[in-house]
Amino acid sequence: MTPYYQDDLVTLYHGDCREILPIPPALALVTDPPYGLGRRMHESRADKQHGAALAPSKNYGEVAWDDIPCDSRLLRRFVWGAEESVIWGGNFFSLPPSRCWLVWNKDNGSNDYADCELAWTSLNAPIRCLRHRWMGMLQEWPERRVHPTQKPLPVMEWALQFIRLELCVFDPFTGSGTTLVAAKNLGRRAIGIEIEERWCEVAARRLAQETLFTATAVMLDTHEQLTMLEEVPP
Repeated sequence: MTPYYQDDLVTLYHGDCREILPIPPALALVTDPPYGLGRRMHESRADKQHGAALAPSKNYGEVAWDDIPCDSRLLRRFVWGAEESVIWGGNFFSLPPSRCWLVWNKDNGSNDYADCELAWTSLNAPIRCLRHRWMGMLQEWPERRVHPTQKPLPVMEWALQFIRLELCVFDPFTGSGTTLVAAKNLGRRAIGIEIEERWCEVAARRLAQETLFTATAVMLDTHEQLTMLEEVPP
């Protein structure tokens, strides 16, 4: 396949992840697969006020890709082919027992949204928890939301820190590219696959912006170092 986007660390493909099995070795599966959000969104108005939310839900357009949950058998095949695995929404799927679950505490307050999200892992480690507000005006770290199931960058970066550094991160349900952006921010290699081209475009744009920001930061850092050298007396 020809990459939809590629740089020194990240490669993104536009395609169906079911067509690329088996996956190469030395990969870490880190993903947030569909688990039926679209069906629930169709059952209510996109602009419905949920509980005590301070702002109406954002309308992301049609989300038919998430009408049907991902097949648990497909996830298990990915898990069997990966060295390590982190699957957000793992509690919605039939997966083996796990010692280590990652818990994202959203600290949402009083509303109809879930208090936490869970990630199933194959890691032999204790359960870990991160508190990070993400809902509307309560966001701890302002971040533009472009996808209905988008994870905050700090949450995904936190999850990646439990994965061995030598493993390439693999996300077969890339969506808007948060896993890839998080991996790139941490200087890690990553491969993503996304079936819808509109999300490939969004992910590629985010990754290209990260490249621009990184290059700018390096230029500024180099300039500061040169300035410091010029100020050092002979």
